[in-house]
Amino acid sequence: MDIRGGIVSTLSVLVLLLSACAPEGGGTVATGERLGAPADAPALDVEVVVDDLELAWDVALTPEGTVLVTERGGRLLAHDEQGTREVAADLDDLFVGSEAGLMGLEVSPDFGRTREIFLCHATRTGDGRPQDVRVTRWRLDEGAAAAERTGTVVDGLPISSGRHSGCRLRFLPDGTLLVGTGDAAQGANPQDPDSLGGKTLRLHPDGTVPEDNPFADRDGPGAAVHTLGHRNVQGLAVQPGTGTVWSAEHGPGTDDEINVLEPGANYGWDPAPGYDESVPMTDLEEFPDALPAAWSSGRPTVALSGAAFLEGDQWGAWEGALAVAELKNTGVGVYRVEDTAVTGLTRMAELENDYGRLRSLTLDDEGALWVTTSNGDDDAVLRVTASAGDS
Repeated sequence: MDIRGGIVSTLSVLVLLLSACAPEGGGTVATGERLGAPADAPALDVEVVVDDLELAWDVALTPEGTVLVTERGGRLLAHDEQGTREVAADLDDLFVGSEAGLMGLEVSPDFGRTREIFLCHATRTGDGRPQDVRVTRWRLDEGAAAAERTGTVVDGLPISSGRHSGCRLRFLPDGTLLVGTGDAAQGANPQDPDSLGGKTLRLHPDGTVPEDNPFADRDGPGAAVHTLGHRNVQGLAVQPGTGTVWSAEHGPGTDDEINVLEPGANYGWDPAPGYDESVPMTDLEEFPDALPAAWSSGRPTVALSGAAFLEGDQWGAWEGALAVAELKNTGVGVYRVEDTAVTGLTRMAELENDYGRLRSLTLDDEGALWVTTSNGDDDAVLRVTASAGDS
């Protein structure tokens, strides 16, 4: 008998047993109380700010309040008091296929001086084949009508058909840029120290590697690696006050994960040889030192996506909780976190089912939550505001 297959079968039984005991909303790691009974949850108001989008992927706001949106098909859009317009940006090398295209978006923390934004996208060869996934740096003009590509932060992120392209971007408090990548559905990538697939990467905005990266002494691209052993990182969020970085990740047929990222840590995904998706998301038999998930969906998965911490008194009992969008469950989960543990879970009822698949979450300076839908057409950017005293 294949030993690894036997381990997987045993773990599958354990997952089913644990799921029966898990709190409503799923989870095989955290079985804490549900967060925010209806009487404690804030009332939410949902406003459609931008509509008529097609596969909206990410949303970010500039300091002056301009809303920027990426569509996977290749459009960068800006919305302000003058309306919504396409930003002219030369993406002639864009590859669009499967899950790949124009994806992650971040605004520089130094935007007021540099007007820089960062995009994560797939590229193609001259004959149209997928080439790689990369992060590029752009300068947005004063009217947010055009963006000029000024450099490449990192390239060579692996791509196959476009499946598992990752591409979430998040600036850290120290000014470095964190990049969540996918494994490109290629089994060797997550554990290969020289591959940028199935990792989180940490870089300076100019593309240089920070000296305190856990593998900074490596030659080659592996010096940029921050964490390894991931399947497809979709959400990154920095916890206010602590600076702890949390990630949301797609599992195979089981075990979407929320992880706490520690520099140099291995998160245990290893579908090699080939691409064996029956192996555990966090394979502690093969990697005893791998970090277990803070929360796992069990079966079925919910397709965790973008993540953001909720800040501000208006969120009431949910202040400090981690919000995570879901593509499959068409809603937003709200996770209570204490230190590095998930201790409870509830959901935003006002977003449940009404808007379809939800992909990205961004919190603005006033504490409003910005959400992108990802249904294929007639997509939207939503602005969600909370009123704790009005529930």
